[in-house]
Amino acid sequence: MSTLPTSPTDDAVARTADLYERVRHVVPAVEWAAFAEDVEAILALKQQKDAVVLAHNYQTPEIFHCVSDIVGDSLALAREAQHVDAEVIVLAGVHFMAETAKLLNPAKRVLVPDLRAGCSLAESITAADVRGLRAQHPGVPVVTYVNTSAEVKAESDICCTSGNAVAVIESLGTDRVIMIPDEFLARNVAAQTGVEVITWPGRCEVHERFTPGDVRQLRAEHPEALVLAHPECSPEVVAEAHGSGSTAQMLDLVQVRRPPQVALITECSMSDNVAAQHPDIDFVRPCNICPHMRRSTLGTIRRALETGTHEVTVPGDVAERARRAVERMLAL
Repeated sequence: MSTLPTSPTDDAVARTADLYERVRHVVPAVEWAAFAEDVEAILALKQQKDAVVLAHNYQTPEIFHCVSDIVGDSLALAREAQHVDAEVIVLAGVHFMAETAKLLNPAKRVLVPDLRAGCSLAESITAADVRGLRAQHPGVPVVTYVNTSAEVKAESDICCTSGNAVAVIESLGTDRVIMIPDEFLARNVAAQTGVEVITWPGRCEVHERFTPGDVRQLRAEHPEALVLAHPECSPEVVAEAHGSGSTAQMLDLVQVRRPPQVALITECSMSDNVAAQHPDIDFVRPCNICPHMRRSTLGTIRRALETGTHEVTVPGDVAERARRAVERMLAL
């Protein structure tokens, strides 16, 4: 009895069956058939090139769970980037994250899979804008969200992430700060600290689209759901949710409380990645897609490893000043 020959795709699917088990709850088998060859190639290339892949929580499950070496929110990636031994770092995320990895690993080669992977927050402010704010408010410390360019970080006193913003503000021991560029994050932090926060009108194009009405409707339709909002959402949206936190803090809450149903008011892939780890929890998905995060794909990561593109560099004088602001944050 003859057997039909297998295709390279079939062989790759068979060889990556253990990896598929990690995401089978959120990735259909037909999609995995399109991913398997790239997954295999990336795993081999990482060994050949002495490379690691760092992936943000907003990366899609096949990247996050199957080819990444280090995953997390912006704070976790910044911390872990300091301890990377490999010669090459591929940042599956957006450009400012790759810059931060380069700041902390100046001797290593840092690649971003797609140069177009930007950020509405990073694009909302320039170094000249920061200098202008300092001139308007002399002596007031500048706290800069990591979702900014290295040039903006270089004009700052200290950086923060959504996960440690309150701790950073409180560490300064002042009753007034400039917090840039995310207006909503700054307002949410001000409400928690009692510190007067001078804001900048920058907003995340993903989180600003959520409205209080969206959350009220969600809670009415899913009364059993634990609703958690990212602090880049407006204070009005945060007030309608059961809680708020960074992506890492959301994950911790889900793992500790293990509610039967969850709604994460943030980027879509976050829910997919948590659902892959907790198939017993029902995830309602009132999410928005970040077009920049989606520019990292298995194909672009593979090409980055094959060709060494696109390398991220930061001018020395900028890097030195920006690194100080990031390291002050990490020292807390």
